[in-house]
Amino acid sequence: MSAGTLYVVATPLGNLGDLSERAKQVLRDVAVVAAEDTRRTRTILTHVDARPRVLSFHAHSPTTRLETLVRALVAGDNVALLTDAGTPTISDPGVVLVRRARSAGATVVAVPGPSAVVAALSVSGLSADRYTFLGFPPRKGQARKRILEYVATSPWTTVVFESAGRLVRLLEDLASTCGGGRDAVVARELTKLHEELKIGTLSDLAVYYEENPPRGEVTLLVAGRPPEAAAQDEDAIRERARALLDEGLSRRDVAGRLAAEFAVPRREAYRMVTRL
Repeated sequence: MSAGTLYVVATPLGNLGDLSERAKQVLRDVAVVAAEDTRRTRTILTHVDARPRVLSFHAHSPTTRLETLVRALVAGDNVALLTDAGTPTISDPGVVLVRRARSAGATVVAVPGPSAVVAALSVSGLSADRYTFLGFPPRKGQARKRILEYVATSPWTTVVFESAGRLVRLLEDLASTCGGGRDAVVARELTKLHEELKIGTLSDLAVYYEENPPRGEVTLLVAGRPPEAAAQDEDAIRERARALLDEGLSRRDVAGRLAAEFAVPRREAYRMVTRL
């Protein structure tokens, strides 16, 4: 008996009308659904009159649940993987099931559809020729600092997810690192009844959401650093580096000072110092 197929099924962000005809048929045909949020998934299944076996599968599921799903695939059952909204495995634990399914001999098939990242980019007005998606930013420490520095220096639009309760702090941290005048967009509750798209600078958005606490799902987009700003920063960094070297600081210490003063990655700062 050949192994079954794992279908990675994108589901609506909120509006059930966005579920594709192909996705509906797959949900009616599969034997098992692996669902990050079983309540939301059952709403979708009822909407399309589908009756598969539903198993909870999320970041905190025991390893036995993963093994159960793999055994079902090996036995020849077809399985659909659903996240709570949007496309599975994108900032989502479902990637481990995809890997295990493929290593067990199952076929893995994408059933594409809604994505909060793409939806937000499409209406943001920011450049999407090239962009970086960073998922949920770390809450504290050096990991958070590195992410903030990356956003500050990236020439491309950056997209992140954030909880509503932490949005203001993230906007304030980004304003401090990138400069408060950097353009940004908050896309909230996409495709839902209370959908909101707020466009402004990082500082303005921080003030707005401090006064109007957000609710629901949040996608934040930050414009890339303008080329002229990057050139000006590099000139200023080189000038400051020369001054610090003249004071007798080591290249490593100079790089550390530059990283802190100009909010650039330490590795980039060290590279610029060594080129002098």
